[in-house]
Amino acid sequence: MKEPDLRRLKVLKSVIERYIENGEPVGSKAVADQFGQAISSATVRNDMAMLEKLGYLVQPHTSAGRIPTGLGCRFYISHLMLREPLSDLDREAIESQIVKGDLNPRTLLSNATDLLAELTDCAVVSAMGEMGRTIITRVDAFPAGRRLYAVLVITSGGTVENRVCRLDFDLDREQIGFFLRFIRENLVGLRIEELTDERMVELGLALGSYTVALAPLLYGVYDITCGLRRQRVEIKNETSLLRRGVLPSRQYAELVGRQEELGALLSRQEEGLSIIFGREGGSLAAEGSSLIVSTCRQGSRAVGAFGVLGPLRMDYGRIIPFVEYLSDTVTRLMTEGLDEDRSKPSRVGRGPTGLAPSDLRGQDAGWP
Repeated sequence: MKEPDLRRLKVLKSVIERYIENGEPVGSKAVADQFGQAISSATVRNDMAMLEKLGYLVQPHTSAGRIPTGLGCRFYISHLMLREPLSDLDREAIESQIVKGDLNPRTLLSNATDLLAELTDCAVVSAMGEMGRTIITRVDAFPAGRRLYAVLVITSGGTVENRVCRLDFDLDREQIGFFLRFIRENLVGLRIEELTDERMVELGLALGSYTVALAPLLYGVYDITCGLRRQRVEIKNETSLLRRGVLPSRQYAELVGRQEELGALLSRQEEGLSIIFGREGGSLAAEGSSLIVSTCRQGSRAVGAFGVLGPLRMDYGRIIPFVEYLSDTVTRLMTEGLDEDRSKPSRVGRGPTGLAPSDLRGQDAGWP
């Protein structure tokens, strides 16, 4: 396919930018008026017809003007679009809400999607990848109220998760001390995917006489690891899809109810920025829609992705810099959190698995 010549490039740029501005098909007279007396309406009509043959424009109705196709928008973004630099106010918002916040990877990605939805007023989707291969680096438990105890799990990727467990009675210092030593000896250094149902049964039996008292805490840890093994998909500001007319009510309900498929769509994207137009996204997308996706990394490993879902007439020049800047910021913070975690010496070495309670009763049972 031959690229349009310089004049046609100007016509294509004019059509797409006017369509982004008002959402209406663009006629030849409107484009000619923009160039003053330099190009006649007849010449513009011929150029628009050629651009339509090349697949860059389409005429929705016989008597209507033209609107861009996904191919036309992709060419525009790659070759013609002027990117709008982020303002100092936008950078300050990102600094205050992302950079100075929680470095937990899942929290970082969730905060980034919240902020992106606010800055763009579009629907934003995110998917945090499965974390089964990450390593458990620390487990803690401590009182959180009467008969309430919090368990905390930290992974090698910097993820921090906790659960509050309700017990039938309060634990004494000896019981808590035993649990901390037992759980660290058996779990610290283990990959999350290795904590299977069978392994949990073995650990529960290994608690011996402590089973009744401590099993709820053990299964609180297991519940956390189960959650980390699942991909987490979020959709923020999804009502904008209805408000902007991107999706009719039926398709909107289908999209919101098919988060696993949406997560799979995000995870298939290559590293860096990619854009999906209309039906390129399969049954989850609609004609006249576009999805701007960027991946987030932790070191050299892709761990998640987020994207802005909106109409074909999105203001790409303004939104893409937001997506790229937030993606780069989240990647940097995730990697910094990983480096900081690796630099900390391990307080507790992992002993043999299957440690029985009798192996610990001669040890100090106080708080670690």
